[in-house]
Amino acid sequence: MTLQVYTAVTGATWEAGLVAALDRSAHGITVVRRCVDVAELLAAAATGTGQAALLSAELRRLDGDAVTRLEAAGVAVVGLVEPGDARAADRLRGLGVVHVLPADTDPAAIADALRAAVAGGPSAGRDVADPRAALPAAAPRRPAEDAPPGRGRVVAVWGPGGAPGRTTVAVGLADEAARLGVETLLVDGDVYGGVVAQVLGLLDESPGLAGAVRLAGAGDLDAAALARLAWAVRPQLRVLTGLPRAGRWPELRPRAVARVLEEARRTTDLVVVDCSAPVEEDEELSFDTAAPRRNGVTLTVLEAADTVLCVGGADPVALQRTVRSLGELRDVLPEAEPVLVVNQLRRGPVPGDPRAEIAAALERFAGREVTRFLPADRRATDAALASGRTLAEATPGSPLRTALRSLASDLTGIRAPAARRRRPARRTG
Repeated sequence: MTLQVYTAVTGATWEAGLVAALDRSAHGITVVRRCVDVAELLAAAATGTGQAALLSAELRRLDGDAVTRLEAAGVAVVGLVEPGDARAADRLRGLGVVHVLPADTDPAAIADALRAAVAGGPSAGRDVADPRAALPAAAPRRPAEDAPPGRGRVVAVWGPGGAPGRTTVAVGLADEAARLGVETLLVDGDVYGGVVAQVLGLLDESPGLAGAVRLAGAGDLDAAALARLAWAVRPQLRVLTGLPRAGRWPELRPRAVARVLEEARRTTDLVVVDCSAPVEEDEELSFDTAAPRRNGVTLTVLEAADTVLCVGGADPVALQRTVRSLGELRDVLPEAEPVLVVNQLRRGPVPGDPRAEIAAALERFAGREVTRFLPADRRATDAALASGRTLAEATPGSPLRTALRSLASDLTGIRAPAARRRRPARRTG
């Protein structure tokens, strides 16, 4: 069967010869369109007349978003670079192009690469109207303790709407892990109203995650660039702040967010991401084949995470929201196995023994066992917010801080040092 191919290698001296060599019956390739820029290539891909695209690294305005849209349209991508240009090859791979070849490769080998790219293309059933279409091909989910050597772990802190304390848990967990000696990156991935910068007293107009996503989309993100964009809050803890205004959410393209997480894995032992609550598809935009998806960032993080912490509240309304959110997560990412954390535990909203009642309710209606209960500690959280510091800095002996330190110890596998007991003051006289 003949493979229909688009080319976008304008400006290269070898373009005409390559197209003529490929467009022969012996290779089984038919060049259906020679595009002069990215816009023409995307327009041609939308017609559905081709199955693959051959791109050059020098193509102007080529970015990760364009590669994502080509793949969402069912067009596999193969990149060509000048012989010996390793930097251009790395940039194309950073944009999500898996098959990258030198331009002087034999035409038969290029034809084989095009067929291999088509054979290994995106799975059917996820078009660009589905927020999951932006997700990279995922490896099988592994247990949290099986993260391979030299590869950091991603922990997604997620949960239902209604302020169950996701940010408090994310900040506290990242801070406590850093205090255990684990190099940690805290990422504010909340596209509806991230407040990590405000909680820690940082400048919320810094580029942060948006800047990292822009570099990733252009294929220019590396360890040095990521380090420049992240705030150094304390030893072992850096923070990648979120969007200063929720209306800027289209800047966070899910595919580029996935590349930011991959780069963070290579340079950091633990990546803690504060996520938005919604995971459902935006029905209002479901028939617009080019519109971005606001919830795609959360889905990307949850898909990439080694551990998903589902943070729920400890009152009847919050419990109902938790049960519904777990059901929605099961619908969109059935392979996810969230770790259930109940926050703000206190007497009053739930009659009887709140621990036993809440655990029984979630086991019955959500089929999930509660892994951790975190106590309500308003005095400690107020003191931390008022000073723009973490719980460990503002109220080191608070029960909530102690519970978060224990949670960080469980997730990292590092035993927390025993708290020192204060000696009673000696009386005189």
